[in-house]
Amino acid sequence: MSMSSQFDTALGWSPRLGVGKVLRILLCAVVLFVFAAPFLTIFAGAFNKTTDSTQVTLYPQDPTLLGFQIAGEKGIWGYFLNSLVIVGGGLLLQLTVSVLAAYALARRKFRGHTVVMLLFLLTMMLPEEVIAVPLSQVLAELPFLGISLKGSVFGVILPVALWGFTILIMTEFMKEIPREIEEAARLDGVGELRMLWVIVLPLSKPVLGVATIFGFMMIWDQYLLPLIAADDPSDYTLTVALSVLRSDGTVGPGVLLAGALIALVPSLVVYLLMQRSLIRGITAGATKG
Repeated sequence: MSMSSQFDTALGWSPRLGVGKVLRILLCAVVLFVFAAPFLTIFAGAFNKTTDSTQVTLYPQDPTLLGFQIAGEKGIWGYFLNSLVIVGGGLLLQLTVSVLAAYALARRKFRGHTVVMLLFLLTMMLPEEVIAVPLSQVLAELPFLGISLKGSVFGVILPVALWGFTILIMTEFMKEIPREIEEAARLDGVGELRMLWVIVLPLSKPVLGVATIFGFMMIWDQYLLPLIAADDPSDYTLTVALSVLRSDGTVGPGVLLAGALIALVPSLVVYLLMQRSLIRGITAGATKG
């Protein structure tokens, strides 16, 4: 095997410095700058003592924590806690519902199977603006129970428990698990719940990672739902609070960027922790069949 073939990659890299390699390096640098520049701008503006909204800087010129201090005085940490509670409870409930629904749709056949799948897909087709008014009425008074969920975290957690996207990707992944494994387990007397917990879930770790990342992003970025479910500004999540701070004339751009940085950190942490599962899940989905 020649030396050049040892360094060949899917992108066509080679140890030789040619025109093609230089162009690829420049293209990668441009793409990296386009994606990294907004993050660097938020970071720089959050730590700058004076932030000018008409100028873009990629690093703090006069570092300070004043923006975070003012944001804290505006109650940003309380909103941050609200978001953590909602995303924690909502994601746990969403994954539980998605796993159970996907297992039934992928491994069992029953009457109305197609109709149920279409109903789940329908939840992905309806924009939030369309269901905002009826959802607000339902949260104000639950049918048959007469209980109001407005002003509580459950008013945001329960509506995000069912998401067609996670059910769809889990269903398609679980369909590819060999039937022979399930049949061998049943010969050993394994029941439904144990089959799901011991056999199916361990084999579905890649897709669980994908569902966790996208589910977290979906719940964390909710804006309209926490807004209509709140009874008081103290019920707002961090996403809604940033919009309220933006309309506050006493708050400068530095405080808003500090709040945006606080809102950005959890998403980055979840992605960094789950990126290996995300890659494995995408790769597994691409190589099925």
